[in-house]
Amino acid sequence: MKLKSRRGLSIRPIMLLTLCLTLPQGAVSQTVAAPSPQHSHPRGYGTGWECDYGYREASGTCVAIVIPANGHSTDSAFGPGWECDRGYRTAGGTCLAVKVPANAHTADNSFGRSGWECDRAYQELHGACVAITVPRNAYRADSSFGRGWECNRGFRATNDGCVEVIVPTNGYLQRDGSSWSCERGFERIGEACLPIAIPQHGYLDDSGGSWKCNWGYKKNASACAFLSVPVNAHVGISGDEWECNRPYHRQDGKCLAPQDDSAVAVPFH
Repeated sequence: MKLKSRRGLSIRPIMLLTLCLTLPQGAVSQTVAAPSPQHSHPRGYGTGWECDYGYREASGTCVAIVIPANGHSTDSAFGPGWECDRGYRTAGGTCLAVKVPANAHTADNSFGRSGWECDRAYQELHGACVAITVPRNAYRADSSFGRGWECNRGFRATNDGCVEVIVPTNGYLQRDGSSWSCERGFERIGEACLPIAIPQHGYLDDSGGSWKCNWGYKKNASACAFLSVPVNAHVGISGDEWECNRPYHRQDGKCLAPQDDSAVAVPFH
């Protein structure tokens, strides 16, 4: 009996060794973390690593960010990792000095108008800053885009100036100051405001620029026609159409009673 127990004990280490040798190599290596590359450090949260300042990841390594002359690091994972100093603009991986034309100033960013903007009262034209000519009845607009001026209230812009907005009788100048509308009860016809002709059994609607028919009447061209309601029907919620009373249904301009299911013949089987 003692001999059998000794043999049993001696077999266990051999079985354990055999099991380890037959395990896939990845099963053991998965528990071992891959070493972090040079110029990196552990992440401040979670697991893994990130590159040191001045370096960025590339194919599992950390490579130095090459900053051109007259540039500086942005400490960002997006873009090239650098941007040009003020007074310089990006050009093919380098920083070139911004050439500021007369009547212009350097912009804070290196994009847009090549790193510069025109001074107030000037606008860009073919890489230069030309003076804005403000026509009569206009004022200089505080904007670097567009024509550089806006018309005074009561005038509208044309290609080269501001023309007066002619407001007809019974009209008023709109909020934008460059167009007009008719007063309540009048409608625009051409360049005039004419009274709205309201037919009998009609009224001026809430907008003041059109009319509606009273309840039970239907709009027909320029008149309000009486709404003829058939038997077993009523005027609908819109006021100018009719609907059948329940349980009647509409058919051919009438309201017909539903068929009695009990009166329908059932074929014999």
